[in-house]
Amino acid sequence: MSERERTVTAADGRELRISEGGARSGPVVFVLHGTPMSGSLYPAHAADAAKRGMRLVGYDRPGYGGSTVHPGRTIADAAADVRAIADDLGVEQFGVWGISGGGPHALACAALLPKRAVAVAALASPAPYPAPGIDWMAGTGEANVAEFRASMEGPEALEGFLAPLREAYFAPNDDRLLRDLESLLSPVDKAVFQTIGPYLTAGARRGLAPGVAGWRDDDLAFVRPWGFSPEEIRSPVALWQGKHDLFVPFAHGQWLCSRIPHAAQNLTEEDGHLTLYQNRIPSVHSWLATHLGR
Repeated sequence: MSERERTVTAADGRELRISEGGARSGPVVFVLHGTPMSGSLYPAHAADAAKRGMRLVGYDRPGYGGSTVHPGRTIADAAADVRAIADDLGVEQFGVWGISGGGPHALACAALLPKRAVAVAALASPAPYPAPGIDWMAGTGEANVAEFRASMEGPEALEGFLAPLREAYFAPNDDRLLRDLESLLSPVDKAVFQTIGPYLTAGARRGLAPGVAGWRDDDLAFVRPWGFSPEEIRSPVALWQGKHDLFVPFAHGQWLCSRIPHAAQNLTEEDGHLTLYQNRIPSVHSWLATHLGR
């Protein structure tokens, strides 16, 4: 079950680095990573997929890791990249799940690839900015509030803000990173950080190895129009959101649940943000399997 990596060429000639895990054949499920991160797969997720006969495919979003920068990209652009990878794999229909910063990109597949993305799950996904009816930053930890404000100032200010944060991921121990994340870690997330933290740190180091371009372009895309409306989604969608999430406030999950038609709603009283990574993916895979014939 070792991870398998290679490069796929997008329609415009950009390179996209993909990582495959789980079963070597069977239904394909795309995994859209958080921010900042890379397409490397969590071994526990790959093992769960293998037991279910499902093939996981992650990829580095443009500007991260081994994928070419795509300046000015929107959330909607992720659908074209997923389609290019699926075409390369020879896969017509597939499932998708995205978590945190990957959530909106997963929803893009639901909106824009309705005949191919037969089921899509989004966990701890931000709502579009601005989202009518909610205070977009209310309940967010201080570190993400500061990052959001830098995003609103434009690319140069954002790059200057992100550069020292990138350094924290490459620090020789986790102390500096933990200090930077302190305002985002609710007690339930702090309790699982020791388990999930090494994977997230290693994935972020891989994604940020070339610099902050991927992180910058994610953040800019979050505060611009997505390129589609959640209300337009007709593919089966399931949403997960934890009440103790300080990365992406609970109100964002509630907002998406109220806007996406017929979404399966999993708004939990016990989860935060990292606990979704750690504990909820088997449930996500189980839900996807019902739509993939497993």
